[in-house]
Amino acid sequence: MGGKILKRFVPMVAIDVATKQEAIDLFDKLMVKPQPIVKIGMELYYGLGQVIVKEAKKRGFKVFLDLKLYDIPNTVHRAMVAIGRLGIDFTTIHAAGGSEMLIAGLAGLEEGAKEAGVEPAKLLAITQLTSIDEKILHEQQHVDLSLIESVQSYARLAEKVGLAGVVCSAHEIKAIREVTGDDFLCVTPGIRPTHAIKDDQKRVVTPAQARLDGSNAIVVGRPITQSFDPVAAYQEVQKAFLNEEEEK
Repeated sequence: MGGKILKRFVPMVAIDVATKQEAIDLFDKLMVKPQPIVKIGMELYYGLGQVIVKEAKKRGFKVFLDLKLYDIPNTVHRAMVAIGRLGIDFTTIHAAGGSEMLIAGLAGLEEGAKEAGVEPAKLLAITQLTSIDEKILHEQQHVDLSLIESVQSYARLAEKVGLAGVVCSAHEIKAIREVTGDDFLCVTPGIRPTHAIKDDQKRVVTPAQARLDGSNAIVVGRPITQSFDPVAAYQEVQKAFLNEEEEK
């Protein structure tokens, strides 16, 4: 890390629920200081569309719209124009789509933001999902590279074409830092507090370990949203990730 002070964002809370009312209930509960970034994924956005983004934004939340675009460059460009108009803060695209698709997506995002008069979102590349392990990579995807080599390759590509960063496992941050610049963002899902179960995530770490590993932002879903007290669960995660006293 070379002693560089990394930019850290407040935790991102994945609002992976089925209905508008469930999402709004979580938004209203999570209006605390510091306010989390809310991550809206496929289930919620495909079900409700832009209305759910607007509900989050009118409550003052920064929004991570995690749709993981992956299609031919022209289609991705047009989709990103629409996303760019929303005034969100982060969004995602699959690095596996290749440089032409990534460049088209970034251009579309910037075009849409300019039309709406807002700042363009930070575009993050998906490297390998945290549900993927070496066995799946080799036996099902038939990739000859190791998981770390695959992630490094995608990170280099994303940085080369101008993306803000990647979504990756915290286990891969050190390897990514070896091949990218200091300002390249590593956003890490697969975060579980010590007492939480892993669910379907295979490569997980705690919020404190993600901080020590050099994550710029963490994504936490079910350990917060399915908690008996989502606010207390969020504040526990936030303190563990942002509290730098342990590093001194």
